[in-house]
Amino acid sequence: MGLVFQVDRTDAGGGRHGRLVLPHGVVETPVFMPVGTAASVKTVEQGVLEETGSDGVGAQIILANTYHLYLRPGHELIARMGGVHRFMSWERPMLTDSGGFQVFSLSSLRKVTPDGVEFRSHLDGSKHFFSPEHSMDVQIALGADVMMVFDECVEHPATYERTRDSMALTHAWAQRSKDHFETNKERVPWFEERGGKTQSLFGIVQGGMYADLRKESAERLVEMELPGYAIGGLAVGEPREVTREMIARTLEWLPKDKPRYVMGVGYPDEIEEYARMGVDMMDCVLPTRAGRHGLVFMREEAGGPVVRMNIKRKEYAEDARPIDESCGCMVCRRYSRAYLRHLFVSGEALGLTLNSVHNLAFYLDTMARVRGDLAG
Repeated sequence: MGLVFQVDRTDAGGGRHGRLVLPHGVVETPVFMPVGTAASVKTVEQGVLEETGSDGVGAQIILANTYHLYLRPGHELIARMGGVHRFMSWERPMLTDSGGFQVFSLSSLRKVTPDGVEFRSHLDGSKHFFSPEHSMDVQIALGADVMMVFDECVEHPATYERTRDSMALTHAWAQRSKDHFETNKERVPWFEERGGKTQSLFGIVQGGMYADLRKESAERLVEMELPGYAIGGLAVGEPREVTREMIARTLEWLPKDKPRYVMGVGYPDEIEEYARMGVDMMDCVLPTRAGRHGLVFMREEAGGPVVRMNIKRKEYAEDARPIDESCGCMVCRRYSRAYLRHLFVSGEALGLTLNSVHNLAFYLDTMARVRGDLAG
């Protein structure tokens, strides 16, 4: 047994407050998961990550990328180190993606067959092959609490026929992923240490921007009786109203007693909106990526609209205020806009860290507030 999900309360709009019990801890939902691409949330040390946010609770669960860890340092090395939790000294829950998105977005010279995907590394051009079975082996070796089936990520825009064919391949790969996982799940590095608990494998609903294909995909995956379901293939360039519609429609077709995860979204107001619609889990690189480019999220007044501030602007050179006067994060409690601007324009690495820590706190605080509202 790897996962227990309990919905404590559902409000009139469909938003749910619940708990996700995993081998490495309990996660209160809805939750935002910072992205730790290569077993590191960029520029942010694990101890800081555990305390980020106004409430000091920090990130409950983080994500790591299978593709990147497979290429460097290698999943077998990480397994010998006791799994990704021990390797990076993070004892809270983790989730790994399947590697599919990176294979299709970063690597070159891809060749897709029913067996899997042949691709060249974006690091050195070396040739590799990912099948559903190999993705499962890599993710089992990494040992995150939640892992994902191997899927094909269709390009955007894509024709109906191309999307339908890709979806069919994703369904076949999902079944193969499940079959291989069930046979090999006890090989996770911490199986005995955690009292025989195992990882949990989530399905990924595809279907592009076509509602009928999304419905077919959701129904096919639900038949596989997986412990959780992700909605993939969104936030790839489509208008935001289309993203929202696809999420809303797909939620109708997924079980209410299992966690629902929207992959790769989004801006702070988006994650709040989707959480209030009934999404339980979300991840996005935006908080740290924006921070590294000198962009920080704030509200001009408590409860006001989200504003993306460019800390590099000259107008902040002598601004003694914190980024957000209503924010209680460790950055806003201590540092001024003027100092943060100075760090960034001077090329000081600390500036990247402080921007990222604030943005992560902004996201985590947003979700904490939503959880409080949904708890009633």
